[in-house]
Amino acid sequence: MEIKKSERANLEKGKSTSLLIGFVMALAVMFVALEWTQRDVEDNSEIYGVKDVSLNEEMVPITLPEKKTVPPPPAAVTKAEIIEIVEDDAEIEEDIMASFEDNVEWVDLSEIDYVEVEPEPEEEEIFMVVEQAPEFPGGTNALYDYLRKNMKYPAICRESGITGRVIVSFTVNKDGSIVDVEVVKGVHPQMDKEAVRVVSAMPKWKPGEQRGKPVRCKFNLPVNFRLN
Repeated sequence: MEIKKSERANLEKGKSTSLLIGFVMALAVMFVALEWTQRDVEDNSEIYGVKDVSLNEEMVPITLPEKKTVPPPPAAVTKAEIIEIVEDDAEIEEDIMASFEDNVEWVDLSEIDYVEVEPEPEEEEIFMVVEQAPEFPGGTNALYDYLRKNMKYPAICRESGITGRVIVSFTVNKDGSIVDVEVVKGVHPQMDKEAVRVVSAMPKWKPGEQRGKPVRCKFNLPVNFRLN
């Protein structure tokens, strides 16, 4: 028995038409979707203040504020000296000024007594060590003989049995005179006084020499007090 298909049950009959309608509806949906999206973008751009900026628009140049230059201070104006030109026939009033010489009292220099002031002598250097030491006339032995003959032993010291050595310092001048006698090391006031007296009464010495010339020289002399 042969099987026959019903026209109503044939599925291939409306296949192409349905496919075409589906394409049309899909295109319509896509068009509506695209149209709706563009409107949203335009609306949002107006809300947020975004506008299309064309690249071809003219660029506005940036201008910087102008620097204000301070003008230099005006130069001081000096008044020009006004010179009055006087004609030769005009009378000029001259101010008579007293001469300086009329007010000066002249002094006769011949009547002035001049007083000559002598310059103060410069203090000469006192040498402690010299090439040629000062010397008592006759040498060292003559010096000890002088002390032994002229020195007087103080009575109070002799009675008390006091002995010792008094060191006396003095300066020998260029002319050999003895000055500035003083006790450097003493034993007893009476002995010290006698030592100064004897040394001060010494005759002039031979002065010390430095580079062949006499100079002032310091000298220390021991004076011994002994009981025989």
